[in-house]
Amino acid sequence: MRFDPWDAAFVADPYPAYRELREQGRAVWCEATGQWLVPHYADVSALLRDRRLGRTYLHRFSHEEFGREAPPPEHEPFHVLNGNGLLDLEDPAHGRVRRLVSKAFTPRMVERLAPSVGRLARELADGLRSAGGGDLLTAVAEPLPVAVIAELLGVPEADRGLLRPWSADICGMFELRPDAQTARRAVTASVEFSAYLRELIAERRKDPGTDLISALIAAHDDEGRLSEQEMISTCVLLLNAGHEATVNTTVNGWWALFRHPGRLAALRARPGGPDPEKLSTAVDELMRYDTPLQMFERWVLDDIRVGDTVIPRGAEVALLFGSANRDPARFEDPDVLDLERADNPHLTFGAGIHYCLGAPLARLELAASFGALLDPAGPPMRLVREPQWREGYVIRGLRELLVEF
Repeated sequence: MRFDPWDAAFVADPYPAYRELREQGRAVWCEATGQWLVPHYADVSALLRDRRLGRTYLHRFSHEEFGREAPPPEHEPFHVLNGNGLLDLEDPAHGRVRRLVSKAFTPRMVERLAPSVGRLARELADGLRSAGGGDLLTAVAEPLPVAVIAELLGVPEADRGLLRPWSADICGMFELRPDAQTARRAVTASVEFSAYLRELIAERRKDPGTDLISALIAAHDDEGRLSEQEMISTCVLLLNAGHEATVNTTVNGWWALFRHPGRLAALRARPGGPDPEKLSTAVDELMRYDTPLQMFERWVLDDIRVGDTVIPRGAEVALLFGSANRDPARFEDPDVLDLERADNPHLTFGAGIHYCLGAPLARLELAASFGALLDPAGPPMRLVREPQWREGYVIRGLRELLVEF
């Protein structure tokens, strides 16, 4: 099988193509995407930390100097929103914003969420059980992280239904070659979401609370405070990155467990539910085994050498997380789902300065979700029919996951 992000069969199972890519070399040119594909763990890990690459080039070059066309003016609301978030900022702006966000989004804040995350996960799992089954995606996987992020931000319950559609429309732009309709939806969502958060920030300035927005407003250091746009972009990134990864890890992970019934039974077997440490290890393995974010793109700011290939400034590299996490040079029996895998430095959360700030919260949500659904006190869950994969390769997930008890 060849690397083809627009082919449904490839999206359903890209791992054979990754094996071929790793055999072809350390950097493989892909004419269809106009990128250098980097499939090996060691290279992906190293390049995530290499400052000769960047998520943007605009901190050093204009579009013209870099040999790229500027995006259409009508896309500006999306690019302003995306360009001021941690994921696409580079130093020195990235370091300043990350320091300030870290002052607000603290480990203590995540710990404080743990009881409500556990309660929400149990309520959603119980609801799915009471119904006798249904779509695990819409019944549990989606509502949990959206509710958690909404609670974190202080979004009123009546408004929470707005968040998932806005996020889905914005994330459409992260796929390869998004079409005009996808771009229009992303721009509309960017405008609407930004306006909503602007009002919420204004309310919190007048009446601060214990939520993250209030903490972001208060965060400061010797270099000052976050701008309103930086706060808006941070909140949107937390929702987009936080919930997309958690949703897809949940359904992709359950699909993997259903294909390995013996391992699923062993994970579920312990009286009182899975051991927390073993569950944490299992969740990390599910993230490695079928990575929700398959590709992370970077611009080459200065010439780099990957193996025997010199990649020039102005090129784009695609760091293939899905391939790196199945690289036999780093993982023993990488195509085996080993829920007790102890040595598991997967790259699902990235590395370097763009390592996912929300990783502890994602792990908390995933452990709560899997733990609630694996509870041996209730009836076991089984698959109704084989699921179909959504269109889209970069953020890879299922259309639905129908289950019954």
